[in-house]
Amino acid sequence: MAADCQETGRNLRLESHLERGLERAARAAVATPPSIRFEDYPTEIGKREIRISDAAARLANSLHLHLD
Repeated sequence: MAADCQETGRNLRLESHLERGLERAARAAVATPPSIRFEDYPTEIGKREIRISDAAARLANSLHLHLD
């Protein structure tokens, strides 16, 4: 009987978790999508600079990968 109660409790928690997920998905489905207009993103984000260490360059050169 105790095992039945524990399993029932697990199933109830699982169902409430699934219901919350479905509710969140339903809200996201009817929410307004993010803008793709250029005016809404006026600043351009630059790319990060990638630095190649001397050790990595030596390794790449020995493998003929040439990281210039």
